[in-house]
Amino acid sequence: MVKKLWNQLLKANRNPLVKQSLITLVLRVFGVITLFGFTVFLTKTYPPEIVGQYDFVRSFLLVVGSICLLGCDQSVLYFKGRLSGYSTLEGIKKVYAKMVGLLLLMSILFLLIFRCLDEQFVNHYFNDSKVYGILLKSIMVLFFYGLSTLNTEVFRALDHFYVAELFRNTIKYIPLIVGAVLLSYFDSEVYLAEVFLAGFVLLSIITTVIVFFYFSKAKIENKTLDFTYKEIFTKSYPIAISGMALFLLMSFDILFLKKYWSDATVAFYSVAIKLMTILSVIILSVNITVSTKISESFFSQRKTDLVKTTRHASRLIFLMTFPSVLVICFFPEYVLGFFGKGYLAAKSALLILMIGQGICSAFGSATVYLNMTGRQHIFQIILIIAVFFNFILNRILIPEYGMIGGAISFVFSSFFWNCTSAIVIYRKDKVNVFLS
Repeated sequence: MVKKLWNQLLKANRNPLVKQSLITLVLRVFGVITLFGFTVFLTKTYPPEIVGQYDFVRSFLLVVGSICLLGCDQSVLYFKGRLSGYSTLEGIKKVYAKMVGLLLLMSILFLLIFRCLDEQFVNHYFNDSKVYGILLKSIMVLFFYGLSTLNTEVFRALDHFYVAELFRNTIKYIPLIVGAVLLSYFDSEVYLAEVFLAGFVLLSIITTVIVFFYFSKAKIENKTLDFTYKEIFTKSYPIAISGMALFLLMSFDILFLKKYWSDATVAFYSVAIKLMTILSVIILSVNITVSTKISESFFSQRKTDLVKTTRHASRLIFLMTFPSVLVICFFPEYVLGFFGKGYLAAKSALLILMIGQGICSAFGSATVYLNMTGRQHIFQIILIIAVFFNFILNRILIPEYGMIGGAISFVFSSFFWNCTSAIVIYRKDKVNVFLS
């Protein structure tokens, strides 16, 4: 039995997909541990109201930032697949320069639009006199947030997977962690949200320097594909809508909880969301690893490789997520107890989120398949419908049931778009992304 298991491990180690997925997962788990430790420090050191304000700003930045990026952070992997067989480094360099230009334009546009909003209206809607000011600061940091996010995915497109994972899951928290510790020491906890935003300015500078270092190795004389602004926008904006929809699915509940309940409730619920991200990390680790392979296999018409990649991805995702679901579902009080007694209020919401995400993990790579095979518009429509359901359910359930209503809304919406995507993929390509 031991010998058979050892042979299986050796065989898995020789499989590039499995090996890269496992290393990526280890890096992401390290990032989760970092986030978990910081969250424990935050919830035990800062008042729930301050933590809730920080989570509210974070959710807002995720949604608006995804719009400003226009999906470029994901489509850069798509263009990497299109550049297969050409001078990839020089090609990505040209695509990157145009993506940064689009990001800057969108950031300025958002700032102008937000400045046109009435300050009293915004503050009155959220019943908080400080909301407009903190949202304005968030808008002003949009370009830096988007640039650091884009740079991280460019690392991945340039095959520096592990550098990308380190920045995406660990290094990006360091400015916030250091800032939070200093704020606590100097009794200035109220500036936590501002420190969070300032961290992206520093991250954007560091990641840009590294990107330019990688690009300095490009050979300009090599012939490569040159995509126009229109081509980049056309292929990216459906992904932007998809990305925005995904973040809205994870943000409507936060926004409604702040409006109808309190910052403290936002803090309690956000801890449950962060714990659920343990599963999301596993799913994303595998999907990011296979995204380029799916694109290359599809456009090269290698159906066998395409089916094999999606099947392996589905099995890996489910086998890796199932243990986490069991542990958290059997010991929810123990897990939430790390964050403080008040956070036990999120127990029911946590159980709903974990079970729902565990079920959705069986749909494997449905999240990236449509985007990586040129069907971004189909995925876009599916997610828009899911967002509509999510908004309606949150609006109905959260005022009455609070965190439980938010959890139910999220799980229903996630199951809808995963299931619908899997059906569409099978009908279009006869590829089964569901666990098989």
